[in-house]
Amino acid sequence: MHTLTINIQDSVFQEFLNFVSKRKEAIEITQDKNLEIDPYFYERQNQLHQDLEEVESGKAEMISHDDLWSNINKHLKSIN
Repeated sequence: MHTLTINIQDSVFQEFLNFVSKRKEAIEITQDKNLEIDPYFYERQNQLHQDLEEVESGKAEMISHDDLWSNINKHLKSIN
């Protein structure tokens, strides 16, 4: 079995459902709740996995917690 995401124009949506209903033994339609909440869910998920791999492999540049807060405090002082 294969899983696909299909975007269907409103004008042919009912026609698509009619086609699928004729092949219901071979085609299953489900709504992905993740995509209903966030249409970019899977793109974000892939980016997160890539970011984690870069952190774990040492490719990502990291700064310490103290340095981060020092930079934030410097920035806040500069805008006051």
